[in-house]
Amino acid sequence: MQRCKFLLLLFFFSTVNGWAQPSNSLGAGPSASYLSFVDYQRGFQRPQEAMQRKLDTLKKQFAAKKLRWPAAQLYIRSFKYDSQLEVWVKQESESNFTLFKTYPVCALAGSLGPKRVQGDYQVPEGFYYINEFNPYSNYYLSLGLNYPNASDRVLSDSIKPGGDIYIHGSCVTVGCIPITDQQIDELYILATFARDAGQDFIPVHIFPCRFDVPRSKAYLDELVKDDPSLKRFSDKLSDAYFYFEKTRRLPVVLITEDGQYHVNEATGSAGLVRSALSTSIPKEELATSLPRTLPSKRVRTIAKLSEVVDQWPQFPGGMTAFNNFIDQVSSSLRTYLPSDFTKTYVQFEFVVDRDGTPVNFKILKGLTDKPNLQALLIERLEQMQVWTPARLNAMPVAKKLTQTITLLK
Repeated sequence: MQRCKFLLLLFFFSTVNGWAQPSNSLGAGPSASYLSFVDYQRGFQRPQEAMQRKLDTLKKQFAAKKLRWPAAQLYIRSFKYDSQLEVWVKQESESNFTLFKTYPVCALAGSLGPKRVQGDYQVPEGFYYINEFNPYSNYYLSLGLNYPNASDRVLSDSIKPGGDIYIHGSCVTVGCIPITDQQIDELYILATFARDAGQDFIPVHIFPCRFDVPRSKAYLDELVKDDPSLKRFSDKLSDAYFYFEKTRRLPVVLITEDGQYHVNEATGSAGLVRSALSTSIPKEELATSLPRTLPSKRVRTIAKLSEVVDQWPQFPGGMTAFNNFIDQVSSSLRTYLPSDFTKTYVQFEFVVDRDGTPVNFKILKGLTDKPNLQALLIERLEQMQVWTPARLNAMPVAKKLTQTITLLK
């Protein structure tokens, strides 16, 4: 078998850590440094109102199913053809997941099959995790997924694989997973409490269909019969689906060098893999198991950098908002710092391109002996929102900036 890359779809280097807020929330919420994640989310109007409406109801629904509130771990899986989204829950002390609720998915963009290029309106298929909590979504509330994952980066368009895939409200979609506002209220709360309980990586598996429903499977079979690569892809998803159906435990999913999924049913047989898809990874393992390099989502070839400008780039909301963003990034990394970590100043550079997009992030000083944390830091910094670009002679120009972030356990 080919040598496999890190699994977990890379549950290791998520931004999920829910502290990485969407760009348009920067500076608008309470300081995350001193609050639980639940309280942090309560600082935003929509999550706060959602909890006022739904929290007691959810607790009663848990009690009716003889489930302990809140769930320590969440598992979400979605079925495109069947238009369903399932929510499974369990406690740390429990081995198996229990189905809590199934939501109807309002609409489906595209067709069955994975997402491979920006603008194809496809909902991805594969193994993902929640990497963003967005209380300011244009679709009410949303939970972002880490598309493209390591498999997608190999198999999808190398320049424009697409992105911005969410589970969200408002019941409309152009390539995401939409449910109603009332349902996203519940799911957002469940995910918030799971994150607060320590589940950094909430898995989301997206399948083309329910593989054990004859009508659904027949439709998929007809679609893939003349496409060997698509059939091979769907067969791997099927392996993961039936493993969970049989055991109510998450399978171990690895990614080969050529981007293919490999489902390993022997949990624990692949080193770290022992519970990687179902639980957060111990800090000691995380520090050594992160991939040494992480493909950047914001890398561009810059034709010309301006050393002298008439007007420097402007971050939305000014330097106060920018400092809030840097503080959020710093806070989000504390979970992953070794217990003996000492205060470290990390200098990094990036370019604000002519369209205002921050690109080409690079660590200049600090964390030189911790390449895994460097990769994680860069991914967090890439959450930075678009700037107003620098100007020279009234024309937008690309400008390189250097900043420092303080990391403290």
